[in-house]
Amino acid sequence: MSQPAQKSIKKSAASEWWETIVVVVEALLIAIVLRSFLYQPFSIPTASMQQTLMIGDYFVANKFVWGYGKHSFSLGRYGNFTALDFELPINNRIFGRDPNRGDVAVFRPVPQNMEYIKRVVGMPGDTIQVREGRLYINGTMVEREEIGTAQDTDSEGATREVTVYRETFPEGTSHIIQEISDQGPLDNTQEYVVPAGHFFMMGDNRDRSADSRVLSQVGYVPAINLIAKAEARFFSIKDNIPPWQIWQWPANVRWDRMFQTID
Repeated sequence: MSQPAQKSIKKSAASEWWETIVVVVEALLIAIVLRSFLYQPFSIPTASMQQTLMIGDYFVANKFVWGYGKHSFSLGRYGNFTALDFELPINNRIFGRDPNRGDVAVFRPVPQNMEYIKRVVGMPGDTIQVREGRLYINGTMVEREEIGTAQDTDSEGATREVTVYRETFPEGTSHIIQEISDQGPLDNTQEYVVPAGHFFMMGDNRDRSADSRVLSQVGYVPAINLIAKAEARFFSIKDNIPPWQIWQWPANVRWDRMFQTID
């Protein structure tokens, strides 16, 4: 009578292992689908969007709101290794809407093979220029209000005092920018006319951002190269410390920046 019982127990254990494997595989497939089609996490390694996005911020970006373009299914570049860089053979975005001025966008510049993140400043057909540190859209100077000073540290560890402003676009949306001065290398530019089907991007850390003002590095961004709209921070840690170093959390995690929307 004992042998059937033992076989039943063995069969039950094998069945449980198989069910566990199935659940794990299903969870991985769901995660891949969510990451590929809906939401993707990103991290910030540079200072170009500070204070909106600090070095060491982790955020989630909405991939379907603007539809899908050439690089929508790239899972990102990490150092010198591209995890998955699959380029769709399409000429227009599929589904979705156009971004609004002021949205924070993850995109692939034409001259580059990695993702950038900047703010959408210029829409198709706009004229954009910076004169003495002030942004002009279609010939009109964009409003900004000084709100204080701060210490800004870049990815090389260099710290500078910056002036912090609240900038308000013509549509009424506002965001925080910062400037080292109004006489930096990119504070007096040519006039840029944004081509049809393209967008003009700028970093919120205006004197520490290589963006559409540098035509050879970023330039005008085709709509088809948009990847996702940044929506919310879910983690933040100082000095780009790897998040898996849990013992570093008490002294270095920026608890006040977690679980906040990105404006």
